[in-house]
Amino acid sequence: MKKHHRRKWSKKRNIHHSGYFLKDCNSLPSPIEPENVKRILKKIRGKPRDKAMILVLLRTGMRISELLTTKLQDINQRERKILIFKSAKNKIGRVVYLSEDARFALKKWMKIRQQQTNYLFYGRCGRPLCYEAARSVFNKYADKAGLSHKGYTLHCLRHTFASELLSAGMPLESLQYLMGHTSILVTRRYARLTNIALENDYFDAMKKIEKGEEDEFYGNDYEI
Repeated sequence: MKKHHRRKWSKKRNIHHSGYFLKDCNSLPSPIEPENVKRILKKIRGKPRDKAMILVLLRTGMRISELLTTKLQDINQRERKILIFKSAKNKIGRVVYLSEDARFALKKWMKIRQQQTNYLFYGRCGRPLCYEAARSVFNKYADKAGLSHKGYTLHCLRHTFASELLSAGMPLESLQYLMGHTSILVTRRYARLTNIALENDYFDAMKKIEKGEEDEFYGNDYEI
């Protein structure tokens, strides 16, 4: 008699979607809630470098490795953009844009920064600021805001950027470029729709459906 062996499933399951296997969304970093973003930013006082670094990450979606290797000539303040000549992951260049608050914070930092180095954010001897130092900066303000238990990381700023833009209605294709993803599937997985966007999409679509059904099919006397 043949024995039937049960297939063992890994705890980290894949989700099959349109012929592709996508990683479980729970493996992705969570976005920082809007109220918590405000709490973190409010704790950055009298530290132009720290505020500029966190705001630029939050408003551009840059990877921390990309920001730490950014040089002064990569920044165009007049056109409010930063050029990334080689992505840290796929070696493909792109342009990211500066919001008004990020541009203002960056301008304040550039007024007081030392001129001996060409790197925007620098450490000892003018070398690029290291990841550990940048992480320590972010963790300090998350802790001051009473959010250390949330497990937020620098990478959460990138995910927050993506989630907020999707909630504001940015097309997925545009977000794909800003994030530097070679495949839109990565963007769809990485920057999944927030509950707010999903709720708005539902009610917008339902208004159209109800209006069409009421006018053409049901009239005003249908009951449920």
